[in-house]
Amino acid sequence: MRRRDFLYMTGVGLGASMVQGVPLFGRDISVEAALTPVDIALKKKMADVALNAARSKGATYADVRIGRYLNQVIATREKQVENIANRESYGLGVRVIANGSWGFAATDNLDNDSIARAAEMAVAIAKGNSKLLTEPVQLAPQQGFGEVSWKTPLEINAFEVPIKDKIDLLLKVNSEAMLAGAKYVNSNIFMVNEQKYFASTEGSYIDQDVHRIWPTFTVTKIDPAGGKFETRNAFSAPMGMGYEYLVPKESEKIKGGPVTMYKKRYDILEDVKEAAVHLTEKAKAKPLQPGKYDLVLDPTHLFLTIHESVGHPTELDRVLGYEANYAGTSFLTLDKWESKKFNFGSKLVNVIADKTEQGSLGAVGYDDEGVKCGQWDIIKDGILVNYQTIRDQAHILGLEASQACCYADSWDSIPFQRMPNVSLAPGDSELTAAELVKDVEKGIYMFGRNSYSIDQQRYNFQFSAQLAYEIKDGKIVGLLKDAAYQSNTQEFWNSCSRLAGKSDYRLGGTFADGKGQPSQVSAVSHGSSTTRFDGVNVINTGRKI
Repeated sequence: MRRRDFLYMTGVGLGASMVQGVPLFGRDISVEAALTPVDIALKKKMADVALNAARSKGATYADVRIGRYLNQVIATREKQVENIANRESYGLGVRVIANGSWGFAATDNLDNDSIARAAEMAVAIAKGNSKLLTEPVQLAPQQGFGEVSWKTPLEINAFEVPIKDKIDLLLKVNSEAMLAGAKYVNSNIFMVNEQKYFASTEGSYIDQDVHRIWPTFTVTKIDPAGGKFETRNAFSAPMGMGYEYLVPKESEKIKGGPVTMYKKRYDILEDVKEAAVHLTEKAKAKPLQPGKYDLVLDPTHLFLTIHESVGHPTELDRVLGYEANYAGTSFLTLDKWESKKFNFGSKLVNVIADKTEQGSLGAVGYDDEGVKCGQWDIIKDGILVNYQTIRDQAHILGLEASQACCYADSWDSIPFQRMPNVSLAPGDSELTAAELVKDVEKGIYMFGRNSYSIDQQRYNFQFSAQLAYEIKDGKIVGLLKDAAYQSNTQEFWNSCSRLAGKSDYRLGGTFADGKGQPSQVSAVSHGSSTTRFDGVNVINTGRKI
């Protein structure tokens, strides 16, 4: 064994303090050690030990995931660096089928004997579970791919950028906000690198190097006279990219409206200056008058509505009632899909699941069952046509293969069905957001995520925004306070009347979407262009009854 691999296994390294409120795990590690990968030949040897041990104890199928998960977080507030964290979690998980049932075990002791014991334990657990089976596990067929690899396309590895450079950038963000009158500002950069190795008894040995980044801030201004305050968060998106996301490009900006928007590059200094201006405007904004409005929703806002009202209810485990944590099951029951005519939305609504979109949080080459990733329709011309599945669910829908939706957030977590990137296709014509606005007589133009709620069937919901601009007779006339729209999923998506074109298409997303018990998190993107919805009920959340 080489010394550097020994260092990873024994956890030698320097670290920094934990960041309050950030879900970090594992052990502290030096920046230098984090940049040295584990030898792929060593990972293959460890995988073979696990697979051979599982087969020797009677497993009819086995897979092993060797995961090295790196998290780096830089957190600042005003003129101070609050925390720097550099963490590593490294271990191995074995999943098997024996006597028709699943079993799972994991270890971070990566010598041969410990790996073999984990595999043997997984088989013993499967055999114990089999006594409670009503029917055996049915896996969709899957070819072995041999030795293959996939990497997030990167221009700049965020972990290679000096920590001082990241701190200097964030403190500059804070300084710009304070110069513009902010009372409080905090800024952060979250970086993740998942080094994942998958092997199975079907002959796959898959090595993947997955990167994600999320720069963000929150700015607060306070009225010294009345004590009231306003906040605005960054209009960045968490991305499946490297540090190049933080290198601004004019060609990746959308200007001309009330807010500068960003595509595959983000100008954090420009955004924080605009945020300070928006806070001054928010403090003077007039209260919303409740009623029916046409809504023009920017992708920085719409991504969350897609996530909650389309992404989660089309997860097949929720549909079947197997999963009910984090806001319930789903109203999109199998009979609606089987009818082949369930009207989910207007004919303009086309929702696509895609695990391959470059720059997205969910982009990987293969899922955690070794299935090659792709894309498929979920909603086609407004009709529900598909769900999200993994290998042991595919037969329920009569599918010949899994849709590669299996994921575990750590080597010691059990893989299960997780949401792929779920996105609303842009319009066929090259309409701009400004053109969507110009024929709205009474409307609201919304940007950014804010508070929301949704019921246990993913049907009735309420969403508010960071910024809500009044539209009157085709013109934006100013900000409104306390605006939130209420609807149900089917009614809302049937009110979709116009979509901007491909040039306006952008990704939003969540860095840590929760699901399961015990809880796991995953990162997922949702793309769209600016979209209009007609005649939606809008309430005043600040109104006292």
